[in-house]
Amino acid sequence: MESKSEILSIQANLVFFYYSDLEDAERFYGDILGLEKVLDYGFAKIYRISQSTFIGLVDETKGMHDPSEPKTVTLSFVTQEIDQWHQYLKSQGIEIRNPLKDASRHPTRGFVAYDPAGYFLEFERFLEHPQNTLLLEQLGETQPVYPDPKQKTSRPDNLGIIANIVWLYYKDIPEAQAFYEDNFGSKLLVDQGFAKVYSSSPSGFIGLVDESQGLHRFTPKKAVNVAFLTDRIDEWYTRLQVKGVKIKNTLEELESIPVKAFVTLDPAGYFIEFDQFLESPKNQRIRELLR
Repeated sequence: MESKSEILSIQANLVFFYYSDLEDAERFYGDILGLEKVLDYGFAKIYRISQSTFIGLVDETKGMHDPSEPKTVTLSFVTQEIDQWHQYLKSQGIEIRNPLKDASRHPTRGFVAYDPAGYFLEFERFLEHPQNTLLLEQLGETQPVYPDPKQKTSRPDNLGIIANIVWLYYKDIPEAQAFYEDNFGSKLLVDQGFAKVYSSSPSGFIGLVDESQGLHRFTPKKAVNVAFLTDRIDEWYTRLQVKGVKIKNTLEELESIPVKAFVTLDPAGYFIEFDQFLESPKNQRIRELLR
């Protein structure tokens, strides 16, 4: 297990989803969900969700994934206002996949909706229960993010987002746990049996799910990149090389955008990306938030 200082070298979580209609995705995440756009590279737009989590919307013709790949991921929005979020999204005509209810297998209350491309978005509240103690303690140190009063959005200003969990699906959960614990120093916060929640940044979490019991089944390919933002990217690259993590794309400063990045693979073949946003006018807002 890595030291606390090493865990905190991950500044934020960023998940990339892929779209054939990028404008439609922007309307959904910007206008309806009321997220702040913090970066625009043209083919990719990044929105802030919570204190240390972001989502990137990518033109699928220019990204790292083929548009035919399965969307084997669920993005969870952790919120205290779960009933109000459900009422709001229904009023906006958003398709609900799983109805609002208290879960039967673990102490949460939530529902699952679809985004414009069919990605699963889970809205959930973790209830007071011994199983959730460590997670609730961390969430208690995190301020919810609400819509900016100057932003054009139909989202009510009292609907907050505290955190995000990126749920990933595995055939071998112990192998996935070892990968995140040994290589990232991640701390297990919630054990639901079939699903485990690990910390990665102050309001960002990774969820490892037994594919035989989750919302998705295992697929060799998946239309998602899970990214970690850091200002210590060279150290991360060296450490993961030493640990023998499979490197897909080597560390480089990208020519088209002011980012330094590399991509690894986890045991299930998920693309695990590390990014450092370099000094540039395009990166000004996201760098402010990361500080």
